[in-house]
Amino acid sequence: MAAVGSFLDARSRGGRWLVRMEDLDRARAVPGSDSEILRTLEAFGLPWDGEVEYQSRRTHLYAQALESLRTAGRAFECSCSRRELSTEESGYPGTCREGPRRHGDTATRFRVDETQTVEFDDRFQGPIALAMGKLGDVIVRRRDGAFAYQLAVVVDDALQGITDVVRGADLLESTGWQIALQRALSLRTPRYAHLPLLLECTGGKLSKSRRSTALDAGRAGAQMLQVLRLLSLSPPQELAGATPPTLLEWATGRWREQPPRQLREVILPETRLPGRL
Repeated sequence: MAAVGSFLDARSRGGRWLVRMEDLDRARAVPGSDSEILRTLEAFGLPWDGEVEYQSRRTHLYAQALESLRTAGRAFECSCSRRELSTEESGYPGTCREGPRRHGDTATRFRVDETQTVEFDDRFQGPIALAMGKLGDVIVRRRDGAFAYQLAVVVDDALQGITDVVRGADLLESTGWQIALQRALSLRTPRYAHLPLLLECTGGKLSKSRRSTALDAGRAGAQMLQVLRLLSLSPPQELAGATPPTLLEWATGRWREQPPRQLREVILPETRLPGRL
């Protein structure tokens, strides 16, 4: 749903829609998965602009950004394990701010300003205020040496000249860290728009649910229709058998007229639904 929402937002405003492969976790990367993702986008009528960017080819740039944070005193090494932090109700408690508590491999954390509240006007959710002291110091380089999502996307967004980020509301807290990182690195902050998160009636995310069915290129039109309905676009009955390009052309005009409502979550009915799109 996030892919379709971001595509419609870009196209409705005359913008470019970019595809980025977040493949920094090489241990979990599945060979050929990038090609499968691109084939799926094509099958569902979602053409991208420019070259596909791979984060695994940009690690030297993330290293430069991390060194800048270290030089400014905004990064520190942390020896805490996930198990040690699993009982914390809020963000990282600052255990290693004055240095690692034990020897061995460490992760690197971004030192947030605990007195700061990051405020921004989300295009879909309205005014947002995130207390950085509650979020805590986020990992920017993992214990295994891999750069973490929060740092990588901040560098990527700046290098690609991203003006608008459209994604799911489950990443609202990440926006606080990312804006703080942008400020620490003197990078431009894009506009953010967070789409409602699809939840089961039990409160779990649809993407983790057994009811989330696999995307099927043979049913691309029907599944795209479901996605547009989940985005509250209400396609007319005459589009029931339309192809994805036709549906997206109609939806682009509708999106321009009626952006998403200010909803953080959407509770789903008891029906089978398409997988992530």
